[in-house]
Amino acid sequence: MSKIRLNESGNVKLSELIATTLLLMCRRLISRYCHWRGTQAIFGMLVLACVLRGESGAGGANPKSLSETGLYSDFATKSIAKENLMYSPQYALWSDGAAKKRWVYLPPGATIDASDAENWVFPVGAKFWKEFTFGKRVETRIIEKTAPEKWSYQTYAWNEDQTDAFLVGANGSRNHCEIAEGIKHDIPGVNDCKVCHEGDGRDVILGFSALQLSPDRDSLAPHAEKFDSTMIDLNFLIAQGRLTNLADEFKTKPPRIQGKTPRERAALGYIWANCGGCHNADDPLASVGMELKLPLRPDSSGQDSALASVVGHPSKFKIPDNGEDPTYRILPGYPEHSSLIYRMQTRNPIRQMPPLGTKIVDQEAVDLISEWIREDLGK
Repeated sequence: MSKIRLNESGNVKLSELIATTLLLMCRRLISRYCHWRGTQAIFGMLVLACVLRGESGAGGANPKSLSETGLYSDFATKSIAKENLMYSPQYALWSDGAAKKRWVYLPPGATIDASDAENWVFPVGAKFWKEFTFGKRVETRIIEKTAPEKWSYQTYAWNEDQTDAFLVGANGSRNHCEIAEGIKHDIPGVNDCKVCHEGDGRDVILGFSALQLSPDRDSLAPHAEKFDSTMIDLNFLIAQGRLTNLADEFKTKPPRIQGKTPRERAALGYIWANCGGCHNADDPLASVGMELKLPLRPDSSGQDSALASVVGHPSKFKIPDNGEDPTYRILPGYPEHSSLIYRMQTRNPIRQMPPLGTKIVDQEAVDLISEWIREDLGK
């Protein structure tokens, strides 16, 4: 249930009440009409709810240029300030082939509450940067925790000569630059960011967690980024005393996806990162009943029950031109009858998954997950 927040007088704001009502309506619609005709309307309602629940603009106090945000110690040489720590999640979010770099700042002495290994709670003042490059730098996004339950979002677009990047308006910048023939990249608006990042009862960072920073990295992960000595991982945060309440087992046995084969581990890890942010048991899409963010355990307990919500489960979404053949979320042995594969490989804007943030099919991931369905699940 979404919490209704009060204003300073202790009263319910009308916009808050409307937003909460919209979120509840979305859940009911999704549970009944989870097919392509309803997807666009439902996500539109989610965007509107985000606008009503938070600041619709980027905020007047934000620095106008990236050089003023504290990322760099020397902007001319692009030297990163030493307090900003570079990291790389082992399962990267697909962003149309962009090369990405990421940094985190944690206030001195501040710690992360790791009680829930899948959803860490960050200290006020935590700040994350992510740089997107398509041949040259295009944008740098910032998410900062400004209060116990409040985050700010900013995006900076790099100029042509790469001398600086400037704050983009709250609505983003559509068709900002060409990234492939006939395809242009969208810089997201504030509420685009909120639709993916904000959920019920958790902080908003999706790529900085026990699994994503595990030193037991998956060598088969699609688009795996090379980990080097300049990056931090889970062991670093433990050694520096930056985590509280982390389960003891993860201190001695780093978390990993418990696949029955290396291919299954990579496939489930990709789905965990690229689909599980929305499709899980806690966030607004929970009523769909697809648990793609698998529980982290030292063994595979809990994983099989989560997969049962997907593997062999009939799908309300019907694959077009599939005749009378039934559609499943995942049908073992048959990727062509699995709606997950169809929606990954279409870029029809009202059928594709994820619905935001990508215009190019991730063919490497489609091939990997199709092979997992055909070969591993089909046996």
